[in-house]
Amino acid sequence: MCNCKIIQNLFTVLVLSIFFVACNNVKDKEEKPKKGIELIVLGNVQDAGSPHIACKKECCKNLFLHPDPNRKVVSLGIIDYDNNQTFLFEATPDIAAQLKALKKQSNSENEIADGIFLTHAHIGHYTGLMYLGKEATNAKMAKVYAMPKMESFLKTNGPWNQLITNNNIQISLLKQDSTFSLNSNLKVTPFVVPHRDEYSETVGYKIQGPNKAILFIPDIDKWSKWNKAVQEEIEKVDYAFIDGTFYDGQEINNRDISEIPHPFVIESMELFSGLPEKEKSKIHFIHFNHTNPLLSEESLQSKEVKKNGFHVARYLDKYSL
Repeated sequence: MCNCKIIQNLFTVLVLSIFFVACNNVKDKEEKPKKGIELIVLGNVQDAGSPHIACKKECCKNLFLHPDPNRKVVSLGIIDYDNNQTFLFEATPDIAAQLKALKKQSNSENEIADGIFLTHAHIGHYTGLMYLGKEATNAKMAKVYAMPKMESFLKTNGPWNQLITNNNIQISLLKQDSTFSLNSNLKVTPFVVPHRDEYSETVGYKIQGPNKAILFIPDIDKWSKWNKAVQEEIEKVDYAFIDGTFYDGQEINNRDISEIPHPFVIESMELFSGLPEKEKSKIHFIHFNHTNPLLSEESLQSKEVKKNGFHVARYLDKYSL
């Protein structure tokens, strides 16, 4: 009886020891600090989101009843683990959730990114700035990067100029085709692209990490209107996140197509069809209208994009730079 009791106690001690060692190993793995630069997709939907206001179509009907937490307006996040910094590309209406996701992914203590980059003055790309104002977080000198016309628009129009006078934001002026260093790991180059420029110019960005570079063009008119060859620009980077607003013309049969000059995904795939597989694999379509079937991973169109060698950008996808 005594020997059995001793053996039982020893067995219990052994089991507990193994348990604690295993827990410590897991903890060590979890706490191992990340290094380098990581890009994270924080949204892939067009400006007005999904479901879309006043939409009565099947693509939105169920989403009003059962919202999809992964449907966020187009945005990219950059996490620099080496310098403990984060950067946000686009200030969308979903900025609250996107900044929180960026903070969570980076394990940063800061709620606001170290820099927010704007592409242009359309509602899905800058109106998130309002949440930096006194009615919301009342941010202190949050750094916002903008081109000259975008800066002028913010400075001369309310309520945006109030963000400046109240020191909620501080605008850093960008220059077309001029590369600048954010820190020792990151370089950014803005470039102008053709688009509806009622209030500001429209830019895309080249973002260069220590090892890889990306192209970010969420909004552009037809590729033929650009003064650069998009195929050549894709060759210069490792990933290209490009305008995929509409899959084809059938989804916007209730509007004048000439008013919406985005390149259709089917047009882009045709344009890029002659590229080597390596070049095709760089391309990630993004910025989808609520009608775009690419929003569903299970759609025939999503499978067609994959079959043709391209990708669809999805919420929380990550890429090492």
